[in-house]
Amino acid sequence: MLFTDIIYGPVHSRRLGLSLGVNLLPLHSKLCSFDCIYCECGWNADNRTARPRFNAREDIRTALRHTLSKMAGEGALPDVITFAGNGEPTMHPDFEAIIDDTIALRNELAPEAKISVLSNATQLRRSDVVRALQRVDNPILKLDSAIEATAQAINKPCGVYSVAEVVEQLKAFHGNFILQTMFLRGEHNGIYIDNTTENEFLAWAAVVGYLHPRSVMVYSIDRATPCKTLEKVERDELEAIAERVRALGIECSAV
Repeated sequence: MLFTDIIYGPVHSRRLGLSLGVNLLPLHSKLCSFDCIYCECGWNADNRTARPRFNAREDIRTALRHTLSKMAGEGALPDVITFAGNGEPTMHPDFEAIIDDTIALRNELAPEAKISVLSNATQLRRSDVVRALQRVDNPILKLDSAIEATAQAINKPCGVYSVAEVVEQLKAFHGNFILQTMFLRGEHNGIYIDNTTENEFLAWAAVVGYLHPRSVMVYSIDRATPCKTLEKVERDELEAIAERVRALGIECSAV
């Protein structure tokens, strides 16, 4: 599923409440630094046009102002403005400036709304991205496994990616972020993947304890996936994982 507009929704998010989505990525095309086996936007190769173009900063600002003004007039403002869309939002070259525009519009038109960014954390080497993420209410940053081979199998990064490097980049947030992890199991390209095993959990929990994020979100498949052999981890199992995280003194939700 690809988004065909800059602004989409609002939708009732199981994680965030009434969420107004912002898509910085090309319309009708996916652009991401991962090619996750569970991505609802599909495989990169199947959903990329010849010359994908980021949405322009001014177009984003205009569209967001229009939608927030309309929602304010209807008395139905969002709980959260969420950056997600057709890939990885922090890849946008004007990401920091767009976040500044969004904060200004939020303060003017929807002062109670939070700003969230769903990110795979691959752009944390860029200081402008880190600065922008530190200014939003909810930087929601992904780590699907603490074991390198599993992360590579699940996320299929499109460039150089190292779990150890990302963990140290996340450490620079001093806990002021939300860690998000997708739990799943299934076969892909002849390899059986399961990031719910005890070995996987212990490695991941050690990283969670080291980073001590302000909260953790654990979740599983909720929509169609490009890899058709994946299995959803049921709610009771997610809740058991969440309870073990809470035992570390860290807030955790199973969503």
